[in-house]
Amino acid sequence: MFDRIRRRRAAEPSEIQRRHFEMWAQLEGQVPPEVERMQAAIQPAAVVDDFLPPELRIPSHDQLDGRMMPWSWPIVLDDDVVACAECGAYRDWIILSTHDQILLRCRAGHQQHETRLDTAWYNRHAGPADSTHATFEDCLRHLGH
Repeated sequence: MFDRIRRRRAAEPSEIQRRHFEMWAQLEGQVPPEVERMQAAIQPAAVVDDFLPPELRIPSHDQLDGRMMPWSWPIVLDDDVVACAECGAYRDWIILSTHDQILLRCRAGHQQHETRLDTAWYNRHAGPADSTHATFEDCLRHLGH
């Protein structure tokens, strides 16, 4: 008995559902007059340039040749302290991130490519940029090397 009732209900919508669908179809596409008045009263806002002036903007990461930061502590990778291949220094590094490579520069000016570090590691450990420099040497002077 309940099977027949369920099948009959599934086959045809009830009177209330049918009236609801008819009224919904009539209302579809209509806009209340209050909304039309409000849309007519709204003036397009003037476009305001809220960006910083050009002299206060810093270049984005894709406009830079690279970034660097000081690292005064020893770097330990895979339970091994990283040391300069030429002079043996193991602290007071400048870490350079350029072209998806990480380079380590010791106080003596020797540079070596560190394959165990990547740009993601650099981004996790680097703070915000405090300045930009036109040349590599200017940046080294700024960082005290």
